[in-house]
Amino acid sequence: MIRAAALALAALLPAAPPAAAQDVADMTPRDGWAVLRADEGFDALVEAVRAAAPGAGLAVVTMAGPTAAAARRGVDIPGNRVIGVFSNAHAVRLLRLSTPAMIEAPLRLYVTENADGTATLSYVRPTERLAPYAADSADPAAFAALAVELDEALAAIAAAATR
Repeated sequence: MIRAAALALAALLPAAPPAAAQDVADMTPRDGWAVLRADEGFDALVEAVRAAAPGAGLAVVTMAGPTAAAARRGVDIPGNRVIGVFSNAHAVRLLRLSTPAMIEAPLRLYVTENADGTATLSYVRPTERLAPYAADSADPAAFAALAVELDEALAAIAAAATR
């Protein structure tokens, strides 16, 4: 009975296009995000973000992306890298204000390759990412100030990297 229902449901769903026909859309603005299109290509934007982080008082602590591993398996996907940034000083301050909020560290910047060979830098603003923890903070005003400070730090990275 369950198998028959699953087969009936599958028949109603449109067939997925072949993988070669699928088009991955460039990043678009969305609520709570900053999305900045750069003139340079993917590799150059990744390096620009890495170079800009220390000037904003943050360090690159993680980098991950599936592009190279996919290529080794014969799968071609656009450049895609998540760059995690944070600092020990910010971590200590955040932990003093909200232990659960630390799950959001490191803050992530997302570099994606566009169809035209340029790249886009996107991130969720820290004020947005940290908002769910504000009410339970030991000091909501200090917590809000830290979130704004982190917004400014990521905005400084983005401005420097996308000039």
